[in-house]
Amino acid sequence: MAGRWLDPLWAPGFLCVALILETASGAGDLSTKAHGHIQFSARGVNQTAMADCRAVCSLNTSDRCDFVKRNPDCHSEGGYLDYLKGIFCYFPPNLLPLAITLYVFWLLYLFLILGVTAAKFPHGVTFLAFGNGAPDIFSALVAFSDPRTAGLAIGALFGAGVLVTTVVAGGITILRPFMAASRPFLRDITFYMVAVFLTFTALYLGRITLVWALGYLGLYVFYVVTVIICTWVYQRQRSRSLVHSISETPELLTDSEEDQMSSNTNSYDYGEEYRPLLLGEETTGQILLQALNPLDYRKWRTQSISCKLLKVAKLPVEFLLLLTVPVVDPDKDDRNWKRPLNCLQLVISPLVLVLTLQSGVYGIYEIGGLLPVWAVVVIVGTALASVTFFATSNSEPPRLHWLFAFLGFLTSALWINAAATEVVNILRSLGVVFRLSNTVLGLTLLAWGNSIGDAFSDFTLARQGYPRMAFSACFGGIIFNILVGVGLGCLLQIVRSHASEVKLEPDGLLVWVLASALGLSLVFSLVSVPLQCFQLSKAYGLCLLLFYICFIVVVLLTEFGVIHLK
Repeated sequence: MAGRWLDPLWAPGFLCVALILETASGAGDLSTKAHGHIQFSARGVNQTAMADCRAVCSLNTSDRCDFVKRNPDCHSEGGYLDYLKGIFCYFPPNLLPLAITLYVFWLLYLFLILGVTAAKFPHGVTFLAFGNGAPDIFSALVAFSDPRTAGLAIGALFGAGVLVTTVVAGGITILRPFMAASRPFLRDITFYMVAVFLTFTALYLGRITLVWALGYLGLYVFYVVTVIICTWVYQRQRSRSLVHSISETPELLTDSEEDQMSSNTNSYDYGEEYRPLLLGEETTGQILLQALNPLDYRKWRTQSISCKLLKVAKLPVEFLLLLTVPVVDPDKDDRNWKRPLNCLQLVISPLVLVLTLQSGVYGIYEIGGLLPVWAVVVIVGTALASVTFFATSNSEPPRLHWLFAFLGFLTSALWINAAATEVVNILRSLGVVFRLSNTVLGLTLLAWGNSIGDAFSDFTLARQGYPRMAFSACFGGIIFNILVGVGLGCLLQIVRSHASEVKLEPDGLLVWVLASALGLSLVFSLVSVPLQCFQLSKAYGLCLLLFYICFIVVVLLTEFGVIHLK
């Protein structure tokens, strides 16, 4: 488990992402910079300067477009598309269901983009922890950058926590009951309960100071150190026990050796079928076409219809990522060096960087009133690509090939940031149309979309016979998300607004229901798992699923005012 979440190489790259995001949303919200705080509740409808954008649905259909255009609360601070203007200005009222349907499909495709980018391009130097939590982290950072969408961040992080610790963990135990590792389980759930308690306390106090934000990040560093020490102690004890038992027991195959033998005997090597009869050196054009092909014909033949349809939907995203994101694979002999593609990426990747940084604002800026920044980037990139192409060969990677890893990481990070920005803007638009709070949208749609990839991965691990690893991943991932998401999000907001703290105003009773539900689910697991002697059964999984259903019912009743405080 430690190997999945720990890699000392990811820290410098993550700091680079933090600086990029600070620049990407550097313009920020003018009200945020003036007051230096984040508000969860929307502004009142009766204010003349800025009315609550959700009041647009109570107006006449002829007045809605002007209201959206003139009201600052309806304007998005980032992103490429103005979704509210599209709904109320470009679609007639009778086609509102069609607009909502198109937005929902676009939202699902954005989630697909986030999942594909985080899964296949995490990036460069094995950023496994960051790659698995990238959608949650980027969504939180983008949401925290705008006072009107900050509720999405808390709702998404807490909602994902409830979802993962109940639905995902319960589904794993239902698929394959198993004996949980006692010490890792107690360690992870204790750290996560501390993180939830810190966030609950911050909501109660109504602020997060600079020291508090740094404390979040420091707690995650302490968690990483604890995992490293525990892993080292466990491996040391295991090696000692193996030394004593190896002379007394016959030689047995390890799990990996058994899996390798079974795969060798039970699988057919389709690679022979596609191997050319006459071996020869590939041309530059063939290398480029093969490198840009996202379809594996060997896997395509054995996939089901549903998997093929999903693959067809992912093909445009994967092709775009292959074209723009360099990949350095240290496990390969050539480190994935593709000379024509890598030289092409020297032109395209920097262009993507300037066009996705703050939604292309910097890219279209003209230097001296003559050339825009994107044109200068293309000229410099073309010159650098030409030198690289004529100074290298197809067979051997250059000495500085490792620099492509950082270029790939920055490009994939900004792709994720751009998609996360659009996701937040769409969710806010849907909240305006349906008059839903940002907290509800965060704990439902945003949490579901960001967690569905990890859920399928954990369920697949459980079916393959690794339920313990999948169960441990449930807690390891959400610890990273909440500590880094809240800590780094508030830290960047404090730096941007030049304030000493970030003020938090809970969105009514709903936030407390959400925090309480997450705390109760953790307490339930902390008490019930040791009582079962860490032997997790299907009954335990069914109880977790029932808990989540009750939680969603209570949340909806609270949102629509059935449950309320006098």
